[in-house]
Amino acid sequence: MLIRHLHKTCCVVLVALALGLAPAAAPAQPWQIPKPSPGLTPNPAKGMAMYAQTCAACHGRDMRGTDQGPPFLHRVYEPSHHSDAAFQLAVRNGVRAHHWNFGDMAPLPELNPDDVAHIAAYIRMEQRRSGFR
Repeated sequence: MLIRHLHKTCCVVLVALALGLAPAAAPAQPWQIPKPSPGLTPNPAKGMAMYAQTCAACHGRDMRGTDQGPPFLHRVYEPSHHSDAAFQLAVRNGVRAHHWNFGDMAPLPELNPDDVAHIAAYIRMEQRRSGFR
């Protein structure tokens, strides 16, 4: 009886592993997406100044990246791949390197969700000007 139970348990675990469904060592914690103030209208002009101050050193003044960070004028950062919520999470929590080899991005606690919304509006405006949708 015990052998049959162990065999069944092992089979379930192996199938879960094969399907990528194995539970993590610790339960996953849902990330709460930071939200801008209700009624905020993101301002690209305001975002441009904030971008220059906090983002351009790594992502480039022209958004084409540097040797320290990836370009925002790239299909990876199109809204369909990285939503504005992804910008909010990146600023709040930092980001592990996953598309490029620039290293991890540290959180930017000096920026609040309203600031990020303005910066994202500026990035989206420049992406549209460059033909990204």
